[in-house]
Amino acid sequence: MRFIDLSTPIVHQALCDPPVQRPDIKYTDHDMGVESMLGFFPGATVDDLPDGKGWAVEDISLSTHTGTHLDAPYHYHPTMDGGKRAATIDEIPLDWCFHDGVMLDFSDRPHGTLLTSEDFKQELDRIGYTLKPYDIVLIQSGAAPYFETDKYLVSGVGVGREATVWLTEQGIKITGTDAWSWDRPLSFIAEEYKRTGDSSIIWEGHKAGMVHGYCHMEKLGNLDKLPPFGFKVACFPVNIKAASAGWTRPVAIFED
Repeated sequence: MRFIDLSTPIVHQALCDPPVQRPDIKYTDHDMGVESMLGFFPGATVDDLPDGKGWAVEDISLSTHTGTHLDAPYHYHPTMDGGKRAATIDEIPLDWCFHDGVMLDFSDRPHGTLLTSEDFKQELDRIGYTLKPYDIVLIQSGAAPYFETDKYLVSGVGVGREATVWLTEQGIKITGTDAWSWDRPLSFIAEEYKRTGDSSIIWEGHKAGMVHGYCHMEKLGNLDKLPPFGFKVACFPVNIKAASAGWTRPVAIFED
């Protein structure tokens, strides 16, 4: 089998996140880790440690939405499926997280474009693929080239309520994007809301989970290395009790 890593790294003070959400990583190297390690072995000195080295450790302060992660329906709203309690990340069925993958390329669209179901249907027709229940649908948004810059937050296309509901009605449970958000960049939504006063556009792709519960991955990487289909995706989230999301390292798997 052949594997392609679809994750992006968690980076100290990463520019891809807004300042209030940037992760903070404290690195302890093998010299700095000596004192901590000796604390577990009373009477030992640095000379007792192999090569006088301790352990390396990292302490990280971050959000469940830092780095590549899988959003649970609870992130979007307290309810899903027309009124049921929304599932948290520890309640997501694991069988949702390992299925055939489909990669749709919308990276040629202008930043801030709102994708509709027609956009998905046309792209599926173009690649000659028919969705089936539990396919994992990934989109290239156009944001990926800006991942390590502060332009990432305002780059890429987004998916609206109508298109998201259409996808979930096809039996799709997990989607994903290489952008910061499944929705359009928040700056584009804010600008349109200010101009029109239409509050229905606020976070509309996420809020579609109220209709049909679904999960999506954000901040994916290497989607440009994928064919449109012919691979499986594994994207099991970290098991965090009652959380709105969990970090994941999604992988595309090909059988050679």
